[in-house]
Amino acid sequence: MDINSILKGVECSCGKMHSCNIEYVYIEKNAVLRMTEICKDYNNILIVADENTFSAAGNSVEKVLENKKINKVIFGGQRILIPDEDAIKTVDEQLADVELIIGIGSGVIQDLCKYVSFFSGIPYMVVATAPSMDGYASDGAAMILKGMKETVKAGLPKAIIADTEILKNAPMEMIKAGYGDIIGKYSALCDWKLSEAVNGEYFCQYIYDTTYDMIQSTLDTAKGLLERDEKSVKALMEALIVVGIMMSFAGSSRPASGSEHHLSHFFEIVGIINSEPYFPHGIDVAYSTVVTAEIRENILKKTFSDKLYRVSEDEYVGKMKEIYKNVADECIALQNRVGNYTAERINVYKKKEAEIREILAQMPKADEIKDMLSLAEIDVSEFYEMYGEKKIKDAVLYAKDLKDRYTVLWFNYDTGGGYKNE
Repeated sequence: MDINSILKGVECSCGKMHSCNIEYVYIEKNAVLRMTEICKDYNNILIVADENTFSAAGNSVEKVLENKKINKVIFGGQRILIPDEDAIKTVDEQLADVELIIGIGSGVIQDLCKYVSFFSGIPYMVVATAPSMDGYASDGAAMILKGMKETVKAGLPKAIIADTEILKNAPMEMIKAGYGDIIGKYSALCDWKLSEAVNGEYFCQYIYDTTYDMIQSTLDTAKGLLERDEKSVKALMEALIVVGIMMSFAGSSRPASGSEHHLSHFFEIVGIINSEPYFPHGIDVAYSTVVTAEIRENILKKTFSDKLYRVSEDEYVGKMKEIYKNVADECIALQNRVGNYTAERINVYKKKEAEIREILAQMPKADEIKDMLSLAEIDVSEFYEMYGEKKIKDAVLYAKDLKDRYTVLWFNYDTGGGYKNE
C-alpha cells in the first residue's frame, strides 16, 4: 500500500478536500536510517521515551543522530505512564533551544509529544515501537487532563518511522492490542452511521469504506502476528496508520472511535481513580467491541420504546459521584453543556426505526467478534474475570458521560436498556 500517495489528499464526493499534513511515512525494515535525511536541518533534538521504548529503539535512533545535540526525557518503565499535567510539565521543562521532538514509543509517548509539540510550536516525529494503536497519524492527542480522558485537537507529526524489525519484536500484548483496536472499528463505524441517522452528523462514505477495508485486511494477519511475521506486522501497522489518516481526513476520531472506546476509557479512568488494574487500550477496545455488539443485538430483539428513559437528577448526580468521584463534576458539566440529557430523540427513533435497525444489523454479532479475536488469541473470558458483571454494567450505563459523542450507548440508555452478562 502506498500510504504516501494517500497523504497527498483526496478530493472527495462528500464535498471536502481531505488532506493530512504528514511529510513522511516509512514502514519498512531499517526505516530508522531514513532519519538521516529527515533530520538533516535540525541540530538540537529532544528525545522522549520511557525505559522500555528507549530500550527497543533508542540506541538505533541515537546512532543515526550521532552528530546532533541530543537531550532526553526518559520516563520510568515500571509503571503505566499517564499523559497528564505532570508528564506534560516534565517534557516542557526540557524544551529550551529544542528544534525537533522525537517520540520513541507508541500510544502514550506519541500523544504526549503531539500535545507538547502543538502547544510549543516545535515540530515532532514518531519512531514507533509497537503496532499497538491507530493514533500515529491522527491529529488528536488522547490525554488525561483534570482526571478526564480528553482527545485534544493537536498537530500531526512531521514523520512516522515504523521499522518492522523493531515492531515485530514488540511485546505480544501490544501487537494483539493493535489487532484489537482495528476490530473495534466495526463498532465505531456503526456508531458514526447511527449518529448520521439520528443527529444528521457529517458522514463520508470514502472514509467509512477505507476504514472498513482496513478491518478486512487486518483479519488476514492474525496467525502471522502470533508468529511475529514481518509481513503481517507491516500490514497491521499500515492499517493502523491509514485509519489514523482517515481520522485526520474526517477532522475528528469519529471513524475510529465510538462506544467501544468510551467503554475502554471508562475502565481506564475508573482504574486510575480507584488504583485498579485495566487492560492495555487496544485490548480493552477489543473486549468492549463484544459488549457493544451485544447491545446492538439486544436492541434489535425489542420493540422500540415510545417513552424516553431518564433517571432523576438526584439519582444521576449521586451515581456519577459514586463512580467518577473527583472527576464527576467534569462529567456532569460536559453533559450539561452538550445537552444529551435534555435531547428529545424518541420521535426520531420511531420515525427512523427501519433505518436504525438496518444500521445496527450491518455489523458482526458478538459471537462473530469473539471468533475474530480468538484468531489472535485474545480471550474474552479474561475481560469478564478482570472487571466483573457490575463494573461492565456500570460502564455501559455511564461511559457515555465521559464524552460528548452520540453512540449506541445513548440509544441504549434513552430507551431504558441495560446490559447483563449471562
